[in-house]
Amino acid sequence: MRISTSQFYQQNLNSVLQKQGSTAELLANLSTGKKVNTAGDDPVAAIGIDNLKQQNALVGQFMKNIDYATQRLSFAETKLGNAQSIGINMREQMLRAVNGTLGLNERQTLADDMRASLDELINIANSQDESGNYIFGGFQTDTPPFALDNNGNAIYSGDDGARQSIVAKNSSIATNISGDKAFMNAANALGDFSVNYSPSLTGDTRVKQANIINQATYVADDYTFNFIAGGTGLDLEVRNSANTLVTTVTNVDTTNPVNFNGIEVQFGGTPKAGDSLTLTPQSQVSLLDTFNQAISLLTTDAVNTPAGTAQLAQLLQNTDNGLAQLSVAQGEAGNSLKQLTSYRGQHVDEQLVNTSALSVLEDLDYASAFSEFTQQQAALDAVSNVFGRVGSVSLFDFI
Repeated sequence: MRISTSQFYQQNLNSVLQKQGSTAELLANLSTGKKVNTAGDDPVAAIGIDNLKQQNALVGQFMKNIDYATQRLSFAETKLGNAQSIGINMREQMLRAVNGTLGLNERQTLADDMRASLDELINIANSQDESGNYIFGGFQTDTPPFALDNNGNAIYSGDDGARQSIVAKNSSIATNISGDKAFMNAANALGDFSVNYSPSLTGDTRVKQANIINQATYVADDYTFNFIAGGTGLDLEVRNSANTLVTTVTNVDTTNPVNFNGIEVQFGGTPKAGDSLTLTPQSQVSLLDTFNQAISLLTTDAVNTPAGTAQLAQLLQNTDNGLAQLSVAQGEAGNSLKQLTSYRGQHVDEQLVNTSALSVLEDLDYASAFSEFTQQQAALDAVSNVFGRVGSVSLFDFI
């Protein structure tokens, strides 16, 4: 078969260019350390590499979200722990006030110390993060969530919003604890009502529990209980806020509950004629209000009266519930932190698996690549040499 000179040159040129292209491709792989630099190198592998990189990018964002949530929850957990320590100390001060040997000046000192502790507690409830956001305000992060009114009662201007952080596919965790959950909405130790004992109380009667037991017949109102001398014993009159008689219990026995208007009240102690107390609907109490009421009680001599003793006992019970609520809120933050640690471990494992798979698909085997590069270089040199020598041969050299 006859081969024209131009065809000969073209075939040899194509061979040289092919060897040069292969050599250049190997050089590019050696310089990047990757065997797949473009989709054209290996379309199937390129798709797998792209998917793995997207998964790693998503996991990386989850890890950032976990870091954010961990920082916020750790801060909240620490603050709640500090609040608990202050609350426990204030409870101890309340117990010290029960000592009948203390005079008004000594109790005033205790009250002043508790007032300073209450201010510290308010400051904790109004804690801000490094960005200036109030951590216990729910979604309301721009303004202080807690304040005291003119009577010293706590006002919560935040909400119960939970700011969510996505930490895995279809999984999110709240990064905050709302202030009402931590400081405001503790269960009333007496049930559904709080009690105000009359200063003229002389007996040691106590309300142990006051609950709504029948919503259908319940009538919301303040109810006053008057113990009066009866014909053969002690009678009990229950009146509403309009001073209308609701019910009368003759020969009252405080070991038996009193039922009226869907309400059941259980008493303890021994009442005396002339004793009086008032029930006010209140199923939840604020730890801050409880401490404020205790401070007000300590600044008077009423704390040593039967009414003051009964009131302080109620405040101590509500303090215990408020401290328990703080503990639950702190535990919630701790549980969330535990979940975040678990999610972080899962993501680290996923990143390791993805990185290993990426290495298999795209990382270059340098030993094999160098060996192939040497072979390609030798082949290119040989082809170029042959092409150069043959191309210079002429028939006139043999005539």
